[in-house]
Order: sequence, then structure tokens, then C-alpha cells
Amino acid sequence: MDLKKIGDLLQDVDLEKRRRYIRKEFQAYGLLLADELNDWKNRSLYIRLAKQYPRHILEEARYFIKDQAPGKIKSKVGLFMWKLSQLKAGIKNDKQSRKRRPKRSKSD
Repeated sequence: MDLKKIGDLLQDVDLEKRRRYIRKEFQAYGLLLADELNDWKNRSLYIRLAKQYPRHILEEARYFIKDQAPGKIKSKVGLFMWKLSQLKAGIKNDKQSRKRRPKRSKSD
């Protein structure tokens, strides 16, 4: 996982007014997501997502949006949230399948 400095993330986004309020890396990443998805009014949602979910899941959903053709996407936010739910469901299924595996006996 490649973590960036807060200052590096903030240089990409015009957040001069908010720079002094950002103390944690996940806050900066959440604001970066809000800016990329053009959904500034729901920026607190993206900050919460950046705090709660592993970064690789958010990055995968973010890159999925970037890979789409700009003319085909009706709503970047909707597509991002759909992909995020798909990735979260995949992780849940992986965890459940690991729990169901029979344990090996020590004699094996």
C-alpha cells in the first residue's frame, strides 16, 4: 500500500481554504475522491469511506471509474458506489469461504 503525504495529495486538489482543517491522510484522500467524482456536497461520505475501508478497495473502484469512457458514464458517483459494493461483497464472500473450510488435523 503506497501512502502519500497529506501535502502531496492536497497539491492535486484546490483546497486552500480547508488545508488547515485536514489533519489525517484519510481526510485528504476523501476530499480527493469527492473532487474526482465532482460530488463536493457529499465530501463527508468520502472521508468516512476513506477511514472505514481499506485503501486498495477504494483505489480499485476509483480506477474503475477512470477507465470508463467519459461519454458513457451517466453518474460517476453511482458507478463508484456500485463498484465499491461489488468489491465489498467479494471480500465478504472470501471471508465466509475461509471460515467454512475444514481445519486440518495435526496428524496430517
